Amino acid sequence: MRVMEAFLRRRGHRVRDWGLGVNDGNARRLRSLLTGVVDAAVQQHAEPVVLVGWSLGGYLAREFARDQPHGVRGIVTLGSPVVGGPRYTATAERYRSQGHDLDAIERSVKERYQTPLRVPVTAVYSKRDGIVAWLACIDRWSPTVRNLEVSETHLGLVLSPRVFGIVAEAIEQE
Repeated sequence: MRVMEAFLRRRGHRVRDWGLGVNDGNARRLRSLLTGVVDAAVQQHAEPVVLVGWSLGGYLAREFARDQPHGVRGIVTLGSPVVGGPRYTATAERYRSQGHDLDAIERSVKERYQTPLRVPVTAVYSKRDGIVAWLACIDRWSPTVRNLEVSETHLGLVLSPRVFGIVAEAIEQE
């Protein structure tokens, strides 16, 4: 995400890292920690923020905004599994080996759709992803989501000038 951060700064956007270190996959804990990050950014700039997240980071940003939309103006997700959770990723076996119940996670993800998203979301996905199943990145139920297909790989989603342009455009529109 550092390359994308640099690009967005050059475009005049105020950008900050989430400051929570490495994404360890504990979605519930990390989502709750985002409250402090978002609140600090909103206070610092006196306006709602746009959250940009890659892979699980996009899911976390989106679900944070589902629960706490007040400080969020928009979301951009990049190759984020928004349907079914880790079951539809290359990391499924790692989650299983750590004792996670993938069926329970999938049910939990599905239950969250009972609370509608109230902020606009641009969901970027690729059939060439290789890490996250592209169908798991498409939200067909939330009217505030715009799904956009690109041709990059999972890593390419955070290195591609084309995707950078899509992210910048989404930030500037939302």
